[in-house]
This record gives sequence, structure tokens and C-alpha cells, in this order.
Amino acid sequence: MGETIVGESGDFVVRTMSAGDVALAVEWAAQEGWNPGLHDAECFRAADPDGFFIGEWRGEPVACLSAVAYGEDFGFIGLYIVKPAFRGRGFGMRVWQHGMDYLRNRNVGLDGVLAQQANYRKSGFQLAYRNIRFQGVAQDIAQGESYVDLLHASALPFESLNDYDRQCFPAAREPFLAAWLAQPDAMARVAMHDGQMVGYGVLRRCLTGYKIGPLFADNGKIAARLFAALTSSIAGEVFFFDVPEINVDAIALAERHGMTSVFETARMYTREQPALSIERVFGVTSFELG
Repeated sequence: MGETIVGESGDFVVRTMSAGDVALAVEWAAQEGWNPGLHDAECFRAADPDGFFIGEWRGEPVACLSAVAYGEDFGFIGLYIVKPAFRGRGFGMRVWQHGMDYLRNRNVGLDGVLAQQANYRKSGFQLAYRNIRFQGVAQDIAQGESYVDLLHASALPFESLNDYDRQCFPAAREPFLAAWLAQPDAMARVAMHDGQMVGYGVLRRCLTGYKIGPLFADNGKIAARLFAALTSSIAGEVFFFDVPEINVDAIALAERHGMTSVFETARMYTREQPALSIERVFGVTSFELG
């Protein structure tokens, strides 16, 4: 169902995106310099096909927003973009209101640019912490090591990965996670100890270089080993790593490998910060979907 706003010079309609629309939104994200993954559109839409909205002015797509509902209690806002030529006309706010209405009664999170914190506060969001994007060049730190103790995600039952992921993310996200782990041009490695999963990480190809995300681990030593296995596979390539500032071990991991801070976001929620093992979150999955 779309929402139609009638103006003096025409109609503005907000509707649910098709698969093609989501690909267009990711294209806009690329134009904004957000460097999406090559297969983000398909994976993002798997999270909640009804949670992506596009605003059209006289039939032309001019604004977009993702408002992904993870179950009944949590949602996440992302991909909030208005085409430059159409900014300042209220179109973005119309799409925003539509998305927030879709997520009603949920605790809603977002990763916003720091300069927009005041505007998000007006919509009821409060700062939890900052996420920092680090950039570096991957080194062959493996030095011939095979990392045979780190399994490929496909070698484990999906339920095991999903159970571990649930400890590190505010809500269950099975459809998204299944797509994320299986996407082409990506690698997912899992750390085990005494038959129990103790961490996992995903590396995916982006328009420029690669991104690590998520990187979840029981401690810094396990995270470092997963980090080494992932980055050694792309030695010489540029890569990015999005880190919660409040995880000091994660910051130290990035800095030890010569990475530099290039961007920051404000992680904000409409209610309390979700209760999860933030000390296990070394790398954020994505700024668009949490």
C-alpha cells in the first residue's frame, strides 16, 4: 500500500520497494560514497521484503528508506537517501514518517552521521555509542598458516551460527543471516573450541575493496585470529572494518593492523540500548541494517 500526498504541483507517493527498487537504493548509496557490497541488495531485502520504501514524485523515484522489522520488538532504519536535486522539499521526511510508522511499537536503531544527531533526537532517538569505520590495506599476516582450525561457515549447521549470532545482535534475523553467509564474492569463517562455536566473521567484496562484518567473538584473541584469516586471503587489497567505539579490544585490533579512522556514525535507539554481548561485537554487520 502506498501513501499519497497531494501537492499544488503534483503527487508524491510512498510505496514498498520491489527487488529492483532495492537495487536502485543501493546504487544511490554507492553514489553517496557508502561503498556497498556487491550483493547487498539481495541480502538486505531478505531481512524484511516489506521494510523498504521508495518515494516517487510524479512517477520518478526521488527518496528511499529501509525500515527493517526484526520480529515484533526491534527494527533498524537505514538507506535514508534523497536524490540531491530533490532535497529540501520534505520528501525525505515523508518517507521517514512512513518507515517509522511501519516499525511502530518497536525499539528502533540506526547508524546516523554525527551531524544529524539533533534531528534524530527530535524523532525520539538517543545516542548509545559511536561506530568507527577503519580503512587499511590487507597484509599476508598468515605467513603460510592455513587456519585449519577455522571452519568455513558452510561446514556447520545453520542453527549453530544463528544461535551464536543471536547473542551478538538485538533480534533474530534468520532470513538475512542465511543470505549473508551464502552470498557470492564473500568468505565466512567460524572459530570453534571444545566443540562449541566461539566466534565468526564475514568478509565481502564491495564496490571498492572489501568489508569485514560482522566479526563476533568471545574475546580479542579469537577475534584477531578470525581477522587474520579473513584479511590474509585478500593481501594487498583495501578493506574496511566498522567497530563499536565502546569495544576497546576491537579498536586495538584495527589499530594494531595499521588501519586508520575514516568515518564515524552515531548508533542511536528510540528506547534503551538492547541487552546483548557488546564485548563480543568486534565488527558491525552493516550501517544500513545494524
